[in-house]
Amino acid sequence: MTKILVLYYSLHGNTRQLARHIGRGIEQITDCEAVLRTVADISTITTIASTSQPATASDPIVSHDDLKQCAAMAMGSPVRFGNMAAPLKHFLDTTSGEWLSGTLISKPACVFTSSSSLHGGQETTLQSMMLPLLHHGMLIVGIPYSEPLLHTTRHGGTPYGASHVNNGTNKQLHPDEIALAQAIGRRLATIACKLSG
Repeated sequence: MTKILVLYYSLHGNTRQLARHIGRGIEQITDCEAVLRTVADISTITTIASTSQPATASDPIVSHDDLKQCAAMAMGSPVRFGNMAAPLKHFLDTTSGEWLSGTLISKPACVFTSSSSLHGGQETTLQSMMLPLLHHGMLIVGIPYSEPLLHTTRHGGTPYGASHVNNGTNKQLHPDEIALAQAIGRRLATIACKLSG
């Protein structure tokens, strides 16, 4: 099985919903397995990582072994002032060992996000998550405009990655957002399989 890590942080569950649908897209590709992982929360008082999961977490906390064992990675975070959330950034800051050893070099990766407004910083958040992945030598995968929904959606979904807009009334993912999340999952898995031979 080709293991594809779906790594995310989700405070209210919206980013986790996207992670689940990306995982479903991954598993639509023969012999591919989505491995869903979250990151530990960070204490707001001490800013030291705790061992506790976020309140909405239902997946295991990521380990450095997960990075070694994956053939590809999808990474997601809610928007935090146009950037990724601190718990995800904190975990990435602990991956110097993987950077030095080249663990992630030439593995494909994609990113995904959710926000509470349409122009709430989704694209900058997606781009901010790409930066450490590029430093790790990963190959960034987006959503191509050959996906018809990318031309017509009035909800989430960008060429930079899957996304969800939660404006308070549509907490559930829109069918367009689900379809685009699954599409990027399939694309990531297909590329991972081709690269792994």
